[in-house]
Amino acid sequence: MTPPPPCFPCTSRRQALGALAALGAAASLPLSAIGQTTSEKPLSRPVPSSNEPMPAVGLGSWITFNVGNDRALREQCTAVMRAFFEAGGRLIDSSPMYGSSQDVIGDGLARLGHPRALFAADKVWIGSGALGPEQIETSRQRWRVARFDLLQVHNLLAWQEHLPTLMAMKAEGRLRYVGITTSEGRRHREFEQVMREHPLDFVQFSYNALDREAEARLLPLARERRIAVIVNRPFRRGDLTRALARQPLPAWAAEIGCSTWAQVLLKFILAHPAVTCAIPATSSVEHVRENLAAARGPLPDAAMLKRIVAQVEKFA
Repeated sequence: MTPPPPCFPCTSRRQALGALAALGAAASLPLSAIGQTTSEKPLSRPVPSSNEPMPAVGLGSWITFNVGNDRALREQCTAVMRAFFEAGGRLIDSSPMYGSSQDVIGDGLARLGHPRALFAADKVWIGSGALGPEQIETSRQRWRVARFDLLQVHNLLAWQEHLPTLMAMKAEGRLRYVGITTSEGRRHREFEQVMREHPLDFVQFSYNALDREAEARLLPLARERRIAVIVNRPFRRGDLTRALARQPLPAWAAEIGCSTWAQVLLKFILAHPAVTCAIPATSSVEHVRENLAAARGPLPDAAMLKRIVAQVEKFA
């Protein structure tokens, strides 16, 4: 398996430079100098293996944080992380597969004074089990953290070799949680087998109003096995939000406190009791605040969930 070619956010350099000018020196101040933007706490769910509370909306970094050494775009990513922590976020997820994203996260965390709220989630993604520890250490150095909170075997690559490494790290106190990942509905049968046979803390897979295969087996199994669930691709890499943006937001969206389609899509995911955290990726401060706001207010009931599915299937 080879990584995809580098992919950069669609933000133009001119737009990024304009945002950088607006940010000014504030981007390098520690969070303690800024303060919270809201006093209302977001929805959180307990990690079943420890009961640690986890805010229900996290931050992904696939594509959006793969900006190389472009200083303006790095400033933009730092601003996104700042807004994320200010709004009560904790979990940031990345992978060695994501180009420069790990370096960009590490740079941003350093500029923000290494926020104590951070829950650092990364992955091991290499075909050789023997090379796993070296890759993990490289990832840790790129993040500039003392240790990861969660390490996951990315897309089940060489999971038979990597899981014992991660379990040993956890037993030695060098890692808090162990997990596995998949995306786009791939390898669910093997994924289910690993969930049944190994003492995992977290699993990560795709789930949204169109991609609902996980409802049949993976989500119920996670509840049964007391495994935390991270949901990736909540917007299908933006395809869902772009398609729905052409449609007016239904009046009933206000009943669950939503002012945008993105919030409706996130609340659909968070309404499932097995979901611990959804991780939309973005390079926009406005969007990260919008996403975190979805973790506040009422969640859809069964009738509302059907409405959401009907609307998404009709227009997306």
